[in-house]
Amino acid sequence: MSHGARVIRTGVSSGGPGAPPAAASSSSAGADAELMDGAYFRSCAGMLKVAQMISLLVGFISVNNSPWTDYSAYSYFQIVTMCDLVMILFFYIIHIFRIYRKLTCVSWPLAEFLHYLIGTILLLIASIVAASKSYNLTGLVAGATFGFLATILCVLSIWSSYKVSCITQSTNASV
Repeated sequence: MSHGARVIRTGVSSGGPGAPPAAASSSSAGADAELMDGAYFRSCAGMLKVAQMISLLVGFISVNNSPWTDYSAYSYFQIVTMCDLVMILFFYIIHIFRIYRKLTCVSWPLAEFLHYLIGTILLLIASIVAASKSYNLTGLVAGATFGFLATILCVLSIWSSYKVSCITQSTNASV
């Protein structure tokens, strides 16, 4: 079963009767030439990523600065929170500097959706383990609480990534 190559058209054609005028293309080239996307800082997705990074960092610091009773449980929590924080920062930088426009070989909404799906499951497991092993030590309880808060924020990102990557593609496929 062989599938032929399929052409996916974007909003601007490269020539022909529907080509945009030269003035419009030069103004859009000026918008693409900007280094940073200032609107992403104030967008809901951007603020959600910042809130996730802050809650993960606070959870990591809380666990790191408190006495441990079970080394494996809290080292797992620290590894998961730092890996999740680094990946969220990576996707934040991708959006801020508009790298997704240059690297079109990657489906960025799908990659972000899969990251949030796997990262949220691991973070939920780490937070449950950290909460069960906290033994009423305030730093460990705070770390587990911020882990659960980050899990809730990541679930919100999963939902928004799902809406962007799956629902948008299914409505475009039916047109």
